Amino acid sequence: MKYISNKNGFLGIDNKFNFKEKVVVVPFGLEKTVSYGGGTKNGPKEIIKASHQVELYDEELNCEPYKRIGIKTLKPFKINKDIKKALKKISSVNEEILNKKLFPITFGGEHSITPGCIAPFVKRYKKLCLLHFDAHADLRESYNGEKFSHASAIKRCLDYNNVSLISFGIRNISKSELPFLKKNLHRINIFWAKDKSKWNLKKFKRLIKNKTVYLTFDVDGLDSSIMPATGTPEPGGLLWDETLNIIKIAAKNSNIVGVDINELAPIKGFNSYNFLVAKLAYKILSYKFLYK
Repeated sequence: MKYISNKNGFLGIDNKFNFKEKVVVVPFGLEKTVSYGGGTKNGPKEIIKASHQVELYDEELNCEPYKRIGIKTLKPFKINKDIKKALKKISSVNEEILNKKLFPITFGGEHSITPGCIAPFVKRYKKLCLLHFDAHADLRESYNGEKFSHASAIKRCLDYNNVSLISFGIRNISKSELPFLKKNLHRINIFWAKDKSKWNLKKFKRLIKNKTVYLTFDVDGLDSSIMPATGTPEPGGLLWDETLNIIKIAAKNSNIVGVDINELAPIKGFNSYNFLVAKLAYKILSYKFLYK
């Protein structure tokens, strides 16, 4: 695995600072099946660029988490134009990271990356719980004739029988997705955005307790007022503090083993959205390793 220098990688850490990495950031700007706004291929580089402005000290955790974690960024690599080959590539990259006993966090790209990202985890763990933040259920069998569409990402993950699902922020689902959802209620739990004021987070804590968790975060799960820089924005979504609260519950009560963050479509001149995603990534890693 080839890393870029700390200074040019995630968080822009001084090259003089020496550490043994626990986390590997994987930039993977796959953009093949977007169906509204484009630009997700630029997501990874803009997240990394914005991360150089993120304050390294965390006032909540009262430390500089990066010093206790150790984060390296993989050198970007060519993404195959064939989506199946592209997914196979991200799967092999994550497998290599796991074999080195390291923690992968992938920056997409579109949400279709997730089935590829989780493939080595599915093989490794008897049961895997997908913690899914999104505006969309992504449970279509296919979309526009493409089985590996971003609109089918979670359905492809649930093709694995040992994967269960907890989704937050869903507020857009098609009628065609409902039969599969109803048939699989034994392994799918959705915290609908429309019920946000009534969410029972004690139930969520019970659902996720002691589970092995892979976290997939589609940034359109956030409300479009704070995250318009995405291909399919939706009103009525998650805000910053409530998002962090859910992640903290997961970090404290389960074993998060991998992450992907996807669907950022940067808007030129509006760097605050890229910064939000960079800070979100740092918070997820900080909670995972330090919030117990």
